[in-house]
Amino acid sequence: MNFSPKSRRVFGVLLTLLITLFANAQTKTIRGYVKDKLSDERIPFASLKFIRSQQGRLTDSAGSFIFRFDEWPVDSLEITYVGYQDVRIGISPEIARSLSKGDENSIELIVNMERGKFTTEVVVKRKIDRGYLMWKRIVKRKPMNDRYRFNSFAYELYNKLELDINRINKDKMKDFGPLRPFGFILDNIDTSEGQPFLPVYLTETLSEYYYQKSPRRTREWIKAVNTKGVNNESVSKFLGGTDQVINFYNNFIPVFDKEFVSPISDNGDAYYNYKVLDTQYVAGQRLIHMVFSPKRKGENTFEGDCWVHDPTWAIQKMTLHLRRDANINFIDKLSLIQEFKMINDSTWFLVKDKFVADIAPIGKTRFGVIGRKTATYKDIVVNEQYIRDTIARNKVQSEVHFLPGAQQKADSFWAGSRHEELSKNEKAIYAMIDTLQKMPLFKRYVSTINFLATGYKNVGNYEIGPWFNWATANAWEGFRMRFDLGTNPKFNKDLFLHGYLAYGFGDQQFKYKLEGKYLFSRSPRTYIHASYTKDLDNGQVYYDEISTDNIFALAIRKQGIPIKFMQIQEARLEYFKEWTPGISATITATQKNFDPLQNLPPKSLFIDNGGKGQALHNFEMGLRLRFAYNEQFFETNFNRYSLGSALPILELQYARGLPNVFNSNYSYDRLYASVSDYMKIAPYGSLYYNVFAGKTNGTLPYMLLNVMPGNEIYYYNKYAFNLMARFEYISDRYAGFNVEHNFGNGIFRYIPLTRKLKFRQFWSAKAITGGISEANKALNFNNTYNQFKDLDGKVYMELGTGVDNIFKVFRVDFVWRVLPRPLPVESVSRFGIFGSFRLAF
Repeated sequence: MNFSPKSRRVFGVLLTLLITLFANAQTKTIRGYVKDKLSDERIPFASLKFIRSQQGRLTDSAGSFIFRFDEWPVDSLEITYVGYQDVRIGISPEIARSLSKGDENSIELIVNMERGKFTTEVVVKRKIDRGYLMWKRIVKRKPMNDRYRFNSFAYELYNKLELDINRINKDKMKDFGPLRPFGFILDNIDTSEGQPFLPVYLTETLSEYYYQKSPRRTREWIKAVNTKGVNNESVSKFLGGTDQVINFYNNFIPVFDKEFVSPISDNGDAYYNYKVLDTQYVAGQRLIHMVFSPKRKGENTFEGDCWVHDPTWAIQKMTLHLRRDANINFIDKLSLIQEFKMINDSTWFLVKDKFVADIAPIGKTRFGVIGRKTATYKDIVVNEQYIRDTIARNKVQSEVHFLPGAQQKADSFWAGSRHEELSKNEKAIYAMIDTLQKMPLFKRYVSTINFLATGYKNVGNYEIGPWFNWATANAWEGFRMRFDLGTNPKFNKDLFLHGYLAYGFGDQQFKYKLEGKYLFSRSPRTYIHASYTKDLDNGQVYYDEISTDNIFALAIRKQGIPIKFMQIQEARLEYFKEWTPGISATITATQKNFDPLQNLPPKSLFIDNGGKGQALHNFEMGLRLRFAYNEQFFETNFNRYSLGSALPILELQYARGLPNVFNSNYSYDRLYASVSDYMKIAPYGSLYYNVFAGKTNGTLPYMLLNVMPGNEIYYYNKYAFNLMARFEYISDRYAGFNVEHNFGNGIFRYIPLTRKLKFRQFWSAKAITGGISEANKALNFNNTYNQFKDLDGKVYMELGTGVDNIFKVFRVDFVWRVLPRPLPVESVSRFGIFGSFRLAF
C-alpha cells in the first residue's frame, strides 16, 4: 500500500501521539507545591531530594514541583529550604495508593514547612564576606529602587483580611455544652494541613489609590467593600491604602506598636549577619538568594531571606520572620512578605504585600487567632499628570472616600474584580457567618462577651452599663449603687441620649446625670452636646484613669490621706466644629455650683466676698482650639478615639468667667496651652511628652484655680503627680512638663532570665512650678481650714523608673519626690511604689 508524503506525515504524528499517551499511562507522577505553614506563601526554589536515589530538583518560582518514575520508588523525599525545618515524606507503592485520589499513577502533595534552623546556618567565617558585599550593594541602590522615589504613582489596590481561630480541639468543643448548638460550625474546621483552624471573619476592599511625593498627599477611592462580621466604615478605611506604611526599604519596619530594624537598613550590618546562597534565573532575570539573621538576641530584628535582582540590586521578594526571643507580647509567629515586579525595563514596584500573625493571648498551646492581611497591586502607573490632577482635589493631606454603593456590591462583581480567587476556607466564611448572625443564641453569646469586656450591653434600642460603676463604697456615701441607661444607633444613628441615677445609702442622697449629643456631620465632625450633672466630683475624673466611682478603686487607696468630697451641680452646653481631621474648635458654656462636703474648706468661708451672685456659683464661656495635623481616629457610631498625629499636638484654651449670669459670682480670665506628642525613636523605643502652662486672672475660691493633679491611690496615674495628694497645691499661674521614655527591653536584654520574661525598661519625669497672688492667698489660705500649699516659684518634681511587661500585663513604678526639698517639720512621702495594668503588644 502506497501513502502520499502528506499521509505519511499525518500517520507519523498520530503514531507519536499514541506512543506518548501509552508511555504517560504507565508513568508514575508526584506533583505538588511547597509553602510556608503560617503565611500560606509558596516557597520558590526549595530543594527536593530522594534520600536513596539522590534524584533531586528545585521547586520553580511558584513553589511547584513534579517527579516522574517508571515505577513507584521505595524512598524518602526530603524537602529543605534555608530557615525552615527539613520535611521528610516516605514514598512506596502502598503509600502511593493511599495518597492517590482516584488515579493510582499520580500523587499530589502540599508540603507545609515550619520555620527554624536560622542561627547555625548564617554564621560567616570567610575573609571576604559576600553577604556583607551584597547588603552594601542593596543599600547603595535603595534610592533608585524604593517606590517612594517617584514624584507620583497610582494603582488599583485589593486588600483582604482573614481571621482564623486555630489550635482547636474539635472533639472537646463538641462536648462543651454552650457550643453544642454550633456543631455545624465545627464541621467547617479545616484539618487538611494537620493543625485544625476555623475561619471566622473575612473582609475585602477594592480601591483606587493615588500618591504624590511633594507636597506629600494621598487620595483613595474605595470602590467596593465586602465584609462578614463587624461592618465598620472606620475599619474599612484602615484596610485601604492610606494606612499602608510597611516599606522594607525604610530603615525601620513597624510591627504592631514596635519598630523593628529592617535587614536593608542603612545600619543593617550592625544588627544582622548576611549570607549569599545561590543564583537562579526567572524569566531571563538573574536573581541572587541571600539570607540574614540577627547578630544578638533580644533586639528588635527579624530573620529571613530575600531574592535580589542583578544588576539593579532591587528586592524581588523578601520574607521576614519574627524571632522567638523578640520582645513582643501575645505573638507566637509572625511573617511579613513583599513581592516586587518590573513594570518596565528597569523599574521594580511592589505587587504583593502580606502580613500574617499567629496571636496567642493565653499561651502558645491554647487556642488563638491567625490574622492574614494580603494586599495586591494592579495597573500601576507612575509620574502621570492625571495623578496630580486627581490629588489636587484634596482639601487635606490624606483623603479616603467611599464611592456610592461601595458596600452593596453583588457577588458577581467580586468574582470578576478580585485580584486573586478566594481559597476554600475563605469561601466557607461567607456562608458560615451569614448563618451565625441569624442565630438568636449566637447573638446572645456575642452580647454577653461584649458586656463583660466593655461594660456595656445593648437591650433593644438602648444600652446599659458600664457594670463596673454599678456598686462601690466610700466614706461619705457608704454603699453606693448606680445604673446607666443610654440609646444606641437603633434608636437614632445621629442622636445619643444617656443618663444615670445613683444612690448613697450613707448620705441617703440621689445623684444623677442627663446628657444628649447630636451629630450634624461625621466627616468633618460637627456636633452639639448638652448635659446636666448633680454628683460628687469623683476624683477629678479628667485626670485620673481610675476614679473613686469605680469598683476597682476600693482596695488600692493610700492609707492616712483624708478623702476629699465635693458635690457639683453642672449644666454644660458644647458645640464642636472640625474643619479637617485634627483641626477643630469647641465652644462651651458651663454653669457650676460647688458644695464642699468633707475635708475641704467649707462653703461658708466664701459667702461674704462682695459679689452680687451666690457663693461658689460660677458661669463661664470657653473656647478650645486643637491643632493635630492629619490626626487619625478609630470611630464608633457616636464616638471616636484618637490614634495620634505624625506631628506634635497643640491645644489652646481660653475661658471667661461672667458674673451675675445664672447667679454667678466670679469674674476672671483663664488661659491654657499645651504641646504634646507620642513618637517612635527607633531603635530607642518611644517617647511621650507634654509641655503645658496656664494663668488665671481673678480672685477666686480654690476650686476655680489650678488644682495640681494628685493621686491618692496606688494605681499609677500617667497624667498626675503620684506622690502629691489631691488639693495639696493650688496656684493661679503654672507651667510644667511630663515625659515618659520607654526603651523596650533595654538593659533587660543582657540578662537571660529577664530577656526570656520580656521585661521592659522605662523612665519618667514630671515637674510643675507655679505661684498664687496675694489676693487669692488671702481668700483661700487665711482660715482655720487651710490645707493648701503654694509652690511660690519653686519646682515640684517626680522622677520614676520601673519594670514594665511583668507577665505581659503588669507594670511597677518606683517614684521619687525629688523637689521641693521639704522642711524638717513637714511629713511627706518621698518615695512610692505603684502598680498598673495594661494590655500591649
